Amino acid sequence: MPPPADHSGVLAPDMTQAWPLSGAQRLVPGIRQVPPQPDTPDQALAPEVYRPSAAEDALEPVAPPPSSYAPVEYVPPADAARAPACTASTGPYQKQVERWLKLKADGRQSAADCRAIKAFQQKQGIRPAIGFAGPVTYARVRQLQALKDPESLCPKRPGRVACVDLKRQLMWVTKAGKRVFGPVPVRTGRAGYGTRAGWHKIYWRHKNHYSTLYEAPMPYSQFFNGGQAFHGIYGSVHRPPGSHGCVNLTFGDAKKLWAVLRSGDQVYVWGRKP
Repeated sequence: MPPPADHSGVLAPDMTQAWPLSGAQRLVPGIRQVPPQPDTPDQALAPEVYRPSAAEDALEPVAPPPSSYAPVEYVPPADAARAPACTASTGPYQKQVERWLKLKADGRQSAADCRAIKAFQQKQGIRPAIGFAGPVTYARVRQLQALKDPESLCPKRPGRVACVDLKRQLMWVTKAGKRVFGPVPVRTGRAGYGTRAGWHKIYWRHKNHYSTLYEAPMPYSQFFNGGQAFHGIYGSVHRPPGSHGCVNLTFGDAKKLWAVLRSGDQVYVWGRKP
């Protein structure tokens, strides 16, 4: 069923996936998205560990269409409904994005700010590119910032370490202190189902894991603490409010991570999700 239209005949924005913000402002996906798959019971239920057969292990999870996790910005409902060429709205991460783009960091949208932010969004493939400094645009800024020196926040160990930065919602892998994967954006546990901080180890890898309780696939699962695992999702890693404890990655990033980590590798989780 299509979303309802307002009195002008324009499709109303999807409020079921609204991004919660303090104050009166609520943000919605700037482009209408398919309903997301259900979240899995990652936090509470540890998996039944077994050794997959050679035939099962040879199967590769089905890849989603690339559009399923394309970076879709969260914008004010009016902008989602009317899609202006360049928005006059000040985004919640206006000052941070202005600072990254070397604009005057006053936290107020201007026509020049909008043009610069829009150009950045177009370069990064973020849609709709209307110059709104929302959470997805800022997530990309954090990822680019971390590319400079992410390892400084993750303890150095002789072997491989999967580093999960809850504050920045990023993860990467180091080997002997040098980065060999990432950083990539992730989606960690929501309030009440937080991804557990501290040192862990990859204790089970299951390429084609499936949640029978929630009837949801968890491709390229690598479990590190009870029911918490790295795994791919068929949807945006920026979708609120978060997982039930797992570290969600895009399907493509989860597949690459599968090729990097091994059972017994260390995992270090720190910080606090905003």
